Amino acid sequence: MAEYETIRAGVGSRAAIDEGLRAHMNKVYGTMSVGLLVTALVAWAVGTNDAMLAVIYGTPLKWVVMFSPLIMVFAFGAMINRLSAAGAQLFFYFYAALMGLSISFIFAVYTGFSITQTFLVTSVSFAGLSLYGYTTKKNLSGFGSFLIMGLIGLIVASIVNIFLASGALAFAISVIGVLIFAGLTAYDTQRIKTDYIAHAHAMDSEWLAKSAIMGALNLYLDFVNLFMFLLSFLGNQE
Repeated sequence: MAEYETIRAGVGSRAAIDEGLRAHMNKVYGTMSVGLLVTALVAWAVGTNDAMLAVIYGTPLKWVVMFSPLIMVFAFGAMINRLSAAGAQLFFYFYAALMGLSISFIFAVYTGFSITQTFLVTSVSFAGLSLYGYTTKKNLSGFGSFLIMGLIGLIVASIVNIFLASGALAFAISVIGVLIFAGLTAYDTQRIKTDYIAHAHAMDSEWLAKSAIMGALNLYLDFVNLFMFLLSFLGNQE
């Protein structure tokens, strides 16, 4: 009888974790979606306003706009433990707005149809990759270090090519970028899931809230970067 009670308790615990995991993932995807909406609205508002584009990209301010998201994402990682859950969420939405500002130029470079088309392609690809990362039984953690090293190399190459303006290097960066962020989408999704399961028994509401926001940021970055690299292939210029 005692053994039966133990088994029943174990089943109940697993059910509670499964229910909590669904709620956690919904929070992650919901926060990420709001961030993407903020980015899209800011990018469209600025990118379709010639005067604002001239102020941003026609002056040295463009360097601030270009590099601020990169600096802020590292700052967010360093500050997350000192922020409240509400503060972390506000920081994320501010970051999403800044990202929208930094990619607003796409509305001046590419046609609206090709931007919409690429967004749809990215959405379908992202959904498939994230679903794979969530459902696969294969441990993807071994790919993490490889993908992070590739990401660092990609950032360095992108910064160098700002000054070189090499078409061949830009093409190579785009190809590698699509592959890296496709892999990171699956990897990050699995990591969010496994991190929740590892900490689920503690039921630390503050940690869960911050973890959901950090997970949303990681998937948000995967989506935005996948979109930008795909746009370089699929986008038709004005």
